[in-house]
Amino acid sequence: MIDYQQAIDCIFQTIKPLAAVRVPLAEGVDRVLAEDVFSLLELPPADNSAMDGYAFDHAGLADGFLTTIGFIPAGDTFSATVKRGEAVRIMTGAPLPKGVDTVVPIEDIESLSDNRIRLRKRLEHGANVRVRGEELKAGEKILCRGQHLDPAAIGMLASAGITEVCVYPAPRVAILSTGDELVELGETPDSGKIINSNAHLLAACLRQDGFIPILLGIARDQPGELEAFLRKGLDADMLITTGGVSVGDRDLVQPTLMKIGFKKLFWQVATKPGKPTLFGTIDGQPVFGLPGNPAASAATYQLYARPALRMLAGHSHPFAPTLRVTLATPLKAGGKRLHFLWGNLIIVNGVLQFDPSQRQGSGQNRSAVGAQALFPLPIDSPALAAGDSIDVIMLHLPFGQNPSHN
Repeated sequence: MIDYQQAIDCIFQTIKPLAAVRVPLAEGVDRVLAEDVFSLLELPPADNSAMDGYAFDHAGLADGFLTTIGFIPAGDTFSATVKRGEAVRIMTGAPLPKGVDTVVPIEDIESLSDNRIRLRKRLEHGANVRVRGEELKAGEKILCRGQHLDPAAIGMLASAGITEVCVYPAPRVAILSTGDELVELGETPDSGKIINSNAHLLAACLRQDGFIPILLGIARDQPGELEAFLRKGLDADMLITTGGVSVGDRDLVQPTLMKIGFKKLFWQVATKPGKPTLFGTIDGQPVFGLPGNPAASAATYQLYARPALRMLAGHSHPFAPTLRVTLATPLKAGGKRLHFLWGNLIIVNGVLQFDPSQRQGSGQNRSAVGAQALFPLPIDSPALAAGDSIDVIMLHLPFGQNPSHN
């Protein structure tokens, strides 16, 4: 048996990113760049106005009065040269004509008769002007290899003329549930049977994280059938099994994997839940054997499979962030295994707190429902009091699940 940090180190040393692919820019969102990107264009492509207003030559402004000679909407140009003492009305984003270098906002002028305007206040030279290439120069590196492409990055690349990007693909993950006790969703379980909820839990986790689930179905506790199902998962980028990885007579996953070339890197981790977690490779393909208990399967996905998948997808920071909070309720002393506790984040009198879930059983689906964080209660930790500072592992915090106020 190894400890949690040893398991993490093993995964980190084993996983390498998938081969990069080139995709249209719009398909690159939420992916990670596999190469540096350089701008094809200057941005902005010409000196332009940052405001709706009037453009003029700052040096030619003697008495604060200007004569307007035209109008430039966004997308148009003005062919004439603007002389000193003259101005053109200009819209945001419109290119500056020859002879001007400053823009006065429309709210800072007074309109007079005979196309005359008066500036209500003095402006610095170059005010409210975006200079050609001030954001990007042609050939300038705009994003680096390893950058996660969020919507803002996609927009920036589009403005730089980039039509396609080289990224790491979303990993395809085969999910195999094992056990004679399982029936598929939609069937009525007889006595002693349960619905295969883990496959749907893991598929939902994968989709939420931007990965591609491939559900293989249920393999019964028979070596021949199990081997056939396992082989079906070898074309994916990762294989995840649930159940059958402990030490019972029908825990057949590990020996069956060994028959098809499995290289075991670790089995059994000193954690609760997740002790029987199995990890290794088949011809370089990562394989995880997760426990069959639902909350244990959910926890081990978050702790092991998810960071491994983020490594496959090219993320330079694959592990979930931690956050220093205070404990909302007392906790009993730790045991002989690192104990991961599900919980929510609440705000009490302006203080962010971790509130452990009432149900922590590894066999209960409810343990993880709505949880926003995991707290690793250390081995042999003394009892903790409400108000103690702790570090929690952040999970997804979707809209509608912001820390609640008490």
